[in-house]
Amino acid sequence: MSENVVHVTDDTFEETVLQAELPVLVDFWAPWCGPCRIIGPVVEALAEEYAGQMLFAKVNTDENRETPMQYGIRGIPTLIFFAGGQEVDREVGAVPKSTLVGHIDQILSPAEAS
Repeated sequence: MSENVVHVTDDTFEETVLQAELPVLVDFWAPWCGPCRIIGPVVEALAEEYAGQMLFAKVNTDENRETPMQYGIRGIPTLIFFAGGQEVDREVGAVPKSTLVGHIDQILSPAEAS
């Protein structure tokens, strides 16, 4: 596990994600989920590449049920992008790294994207 990826619980979600100064990518996952195991290393690699620009967090949906319910998580992995405490984008399933990079770059440089 990368030290750049923070494990978040129902109790720490608001403080860690919603009150973060940086944009946050939250990976909602579970240990038994095959696609989650595929996307995990991708999220960790992105956490290394974007260290200091974006926060990366994981929420184990087996251990934390409140937060996934609050965000209407129906399938995992679900990756939700937050900026300023608000959900700005989401991706469901094990998507290619390039798809996530596209979302991240758009969030980090919104002026260029418009």
